[in-house]
Amino acid sequence: MAGLSLAAALAGAGPAPAAVTVGDEQYRPAIHYTPKQNWMNDPNGMVYYKGLYHLYYQHNPSGNTWGNMSWGHATSTDLVHWKEQPLAIPTDDQQDIFSGSVVVDKNNSSGFGTAEKPPMVAIFTSAYKDASPYRGLQAQSLAYSLDDGQTWTKYAANPVLNRNSANFRDPKVFWYDSPGGGGYWVMTAVEATEHKVLLYKSSNLKEWTPLSEFGPANATGGLWECPDLFPLAVDGDPANIKWVMVVNINPGGVAGGSAGQYFAGRFDGTTFTSESTKASDSLPAGTPLAGFNDGTYNGWTVNNEPGNWKNGPFGDAPAAGTLAGQNGVTGFAGTGLINSFNDGDWPLGAMNSPEFTVDSDYLNFLVGGGQHPRVSDKLDNTPPPGDLLFNGFEVADGSTLADAGWTGTGDLAPAFQPATAGGDFFIGAKRINTFEAGGAPGDDRQGTMTSPSFLLSRNFMSMLVGGGHRTADSGQLLEVQLLVNGNVVRSLAGDDAGALNWKSWDVSEFAGQPAQLRIVDQATGGWGHLTLDHVMLTDQAAVPRSDETTVNLVVDGQVVRTATGANSEVLDWASWNVAEFKGRRASIRVVDNNRFGWGHILADEFVASPRPATPRLQSYDWLDYGRDYYASVSFGNMPQDKRIMLGWMNNWDYANSIPTTPWRSAMSLPREVALTQTASGPRLTQKAAQQVDGLGTGVSYAEKRTRNIAPGTHALPAAAFGQVQRIDVTLAPGTASKAGITVLGNGNTSTVIGYDRAAGELFVDRSNSGNTAFHPLFASVDSAPVSVDANGNVTLRIYVDRSSVEVFAQNGLRTITDQVFPEQGANQVALFAEGGTAQLKSITVTPLAKSMFGTAEKPTKNRG
Repeated sequence: MAGLSLAAALAGAGPAPAAVTVGDEQYRPAIHYTPKQNWMNDPNGMVYYKGLYHLYYQHNPSGNTWGNMSWGHATSTDLVHWKEQPLAIPTDDQQDIFSGSVVVDKNNSSGFGTAEKPPMVAIFTSAYKDASPYRGLQAQSLAYSLDDGQTWTKYAANPVLNRNSANFRDPKVFWYDSPGGGGYWVMTAVEATEHKVLLYKSSNLKEWTPLSEFGPANATGGLWECPDLFPLAVDGDPANIKWVMVVNINPGGVAGGSAGQYFAGRFDGTTFTSESTKASDSLPAGTPLAGFNDGTYNGWTVNNEPGNWKNGPFGDAPAAGTLAGQNGVTGFAGTGLINSFNDGDWPLGAMNSPEFTVDSDYLNFLVGGGQHPRVSDKLDNTPPPGDLLFNGFEVADGSTLADAGWTGTGDLAPAFQPATAGGDFFIGAKRINTFEAGGAPGDDRQGTMTSPSFLLSRNFMSMLVGGGHRTADSGQLLEVQLLVNGNVVRSLAGDDAGALNWKSWDVSEFAGQPAQLRIVDQATGGWGHLTLDHVMLTDQAAVPRSDETTVNLVVDGQVVRTATGANSEVLDWASWNVAEFKGRRASIRVVDNNRFGWGHILADEFVASPRPATPRLQSYDWLDYGRDYYASVSFGNMPQDKRIMLGWMNNWDYANSIPTTPWRSAMSLPREVALTQTASGPRLTQKAAQQVDGLGTGVSYAEKRTRNIAPGTHALPAAAFGQVQRIDVTLAPGTASKAGITVLGNGNTSTVIGYDRAAGELFVDRSNSGNTAFHPLFASVDSAPVSVDANGNVTLRIYVDRSSVEVFAQNGLRTITDQVFPEQGANQVALFAEGGTAQLKSITVTPLAKSMFGTAEKPTKNRG
């Protein structure tokens, strides 16, 4: 039986729904570019030529997750009506085609064309595969087009720029006009792990000589990627030109994961000099509690896991910085810090400070390392009290689950189980692992397996489960099911992880009834398997093991505050408001309970302070303060010298998991960027390109008179509702602690866009925006520093498009871009205030016409 139909039958589902028209799928953006199907990430080669905007992009032509990197292609006459074109530059057996840029070689400097028919030239990163003599390297290569960007020929003498580096990538090339006449091509590219932008020059695009380097500077908590360098007139003054260096970073963004930062400064044709790099900070004012600078832990109790090659994870003394095998650790102060990478990520342990009396309002400290939050008090893997079923799958050697009365189909026939390989944190020697079922091991093994009957004699069933999961719209089932009277009454799955962890069902409603357990694996591809062990009947739900890397405040034996790293070796300031604990005894506990990627914690400089420390990340200049604006670069060869940028509207933290099909990922709206003078110097402002606002179909709702917003949430009239719209709103916080607007709501869920008066921050809260459970890092509250204007107002322009919000505050000085996945039909708009009364000054709602799928490209005149 076919996988999909079997999955439907197993789930008790009816006939499969009719195919949805492309463009009408749930979550499909109406005004943002998405490919018809398959994976997309970074925008590449964006260029305007002969009346067409070309958007090339990282694309997997064969699947809906990252892989097979090639250049996809789309064109538009107006930046909003995009037409997908055939694949432009495909992967081959020698190389993947990573990010880069396209130039119009007007003078045929490359010789690929003629003076009468100049070529378009793509400069891209060749990520060489094992079959290539350059295997493992990343170098810069060329391809050229003689038919206006439709088809491309790779240059026979590639690569044209090779540093014998595995992380040299993302060339952005532009023509630089020398002040004294003439000019040359300039390339910016990155050494990603060194946090450097490298500048080169060329007269012909084929031969490159070094100019200079920029960096490290400001945010260095992740890989530097996708640089861009361009001039802008400050406040439109051609006599005051500044250059902007864009550097995207992953992880280490201001909101977590992927983001783009920028620097404003000077470029003299050789060197970029930043005028906005932030100096290193000093310790916050207050009383030091621990700094680890005397070569000892100074009274802290250290519990290192025994049996490791080294005395890890913490050793006997503070680290002086970076440990063996670790990427460079920065951001700590003084000569020592806690660094649990001693012996790598594998060892587990904890450290506890001496007790102290809380006598300040804040506890500030530096933290880095892995992003594994605390989830429970349980740090071990011991089973809960109860009755073990199926003997924990510990059948006698030489026998199988078939001998124990299990039945099954396909690769999960019980004669293939239990397995003795795969997974972590199982108990005993044997477990069910569908990766090892039948034939050759792999994620494509499929089948079902059903247990003998057992009696539900306790209120809960608890078990260790790992491996993958599948969303309802994937057409695949991958889960453990509880059957009562032959019906599926409960199900669960893994979390795309090798480690098994405790999960439970409340089965009290079925007390005394016979039941069966069924494992269903109809999944293929990555994480297309399940691991299962130690199924139990218990009186209470099992507590999940906390695979944390954390710093915790303990008061009266209870953890009352906790923080974790951001998957970065750069420490940054964290703050806890501890005023409520003044006069009480407390201690600090540092926990490393994670064996795998980023399974370590960094901590330093605990200071009792009257005020919170400002994270360094918040002091840097960011293109966007949301979670979903990355790899952003600008169009080349633009008419009227406009600077239009476009970013990938996703985040590597969860990019492969967002619940969209048959496509995955969208581009942001095109944004026109400018420089304006601020008290801190020239800074970027951004606004959606004017063509986006040209999609407006007329105002559907407006209020122009000031009125109060009472505490609570107040739905606007239905005329303001929508899923594809622009909302312009001005409000004054008044006495409210928070106030703003909610969108894509249905009475139970919504995306909250508001202003926090005390913090002086704009925020987007998507923690209750709809579908947030597909990845543990998705739900978030993202904020940007925003000051009220001279009239005490905050003015927002919000673009809502089915599965995203892009918020431009105070004429574009700050932006927040976030994906959201609202419940079906959610379209309500409401105003809210908390802790007092705010004032609505004005609001205008403008529906936007669909520009993607089913709408022909519209030629426009004089709108470049």
